[in-house]
Amino acid sequence: MQITIIGSGNIATHFARFFYDHGLHITQVYSRTMAHAHVLAEMVSAQAVDKLSELDTEVDLILLAVSDDSIADVAAQLPHSTRAIVVHTSGATPLDVLSAFGRYGVIYPPQSINNHVMVDLSKIPFAIEGSSTEVEGILLEMMGKMAPGAFSCTSKQRLALHLASVFANNFSNALYQIAFDILQRENLDFNLIKPLILETAQKVQTHIPKQVQTGPAIRNDFKTINTHLQFLSNTPEWAEIYQQLTDFIRKSSSKI
Repeated sequence: MQITIIGSGNIATHFARFFYDHGLHITQVYSRTMAHAHVLAEMVSAQAVDKLSELDTEVDLILLAVSDDSIADVAAQLPHSTRAIVVHTSGATPLDVLSAFGRYGVIYPPQSINNHVMVDLSKIPFAIEGSSTEVEGILLEMMGKMAPGAFSCTSKQRLALHLASVFANNFSNALYQIAFDILQRENLDFNLIKPLILETAQKVQTHIPKQVQTGPAIRNDFKTINTHLQFLSNTPEWAEIYQQLTDFIRKSSSKI
């Protein structure tokens, strides 16, 4: 299979290297900045281009690995008569943003991807959506050989998966930063709570999260809650987050 990669950032880099490592042929890498295109293109033995008009669109797959806001604009600049399957990688962008093409789809990885952290994409359950049964089958077969957890989904299911990922990853990471800052204020090392973070992640591998919820909120320990809020009185934005999450946990626990 011959593939053109549009983009040179985190997602584009991980996809291009993943495809290349599994024997797929990356023909071109596009970036608005030629230097960025060259860096990625050299990794996967591809041609670097910085003009969309120079793209070889007579390939098997065109991967739009660009920001969500750029997908429609980039797609509009590609020849809609291409025989390639045109796909984007967004969790929140509808499939029909690519409807001008004959064959199109989505390959969405529900994973935090950063160039500074190695990720084994073969273990990722890629969410696959296609404009037709044929297209979806092609994408599932291609991704399934590299990542056995790949599965078919609808746009609504993909959006739900993306939203759930934001709660589980992005929001929890922001809370880790608050915890880091609280400890740093008192000259304490963040490493002190890493075992707790790991234990929490391990618990939800085998339990429904609310079944293993602990802490002052679920115990209705108002004395401790008020002590915590007093400690946070100089950072009202943190106190507000603490209060809202406490209220949520208390309400949720009453339904168990």
